[in-house]
Amino acid sequence: MITKDSTLGEILKYPKTKIVLAEFNIPCLTCPMAAAEMNKLKIGDICETYGIDSEKLIRKLNEIIADERD
Repeated sequence: MITKDSTLGEILKYPKTKIVLAEFNIPCLTCPMAAAEMNKLKIGDICETYGIDSEKLIRKLNEIIADERD
């Protein structure tokens, strides 16, 4: 289950989550600095920094990973 404390590295272990992150315009996906910090960057902090609705994003991410598990 993805929470605000989940790291970008943990989230990206699920292939389809990258699509959802891109839909929400998470800039870290293309940032060279973020690539080195994937296992430290928490999705809640990223959302707060960039003004992204974390509850909506996390709900969508959890729906996607639930679909991947089925």
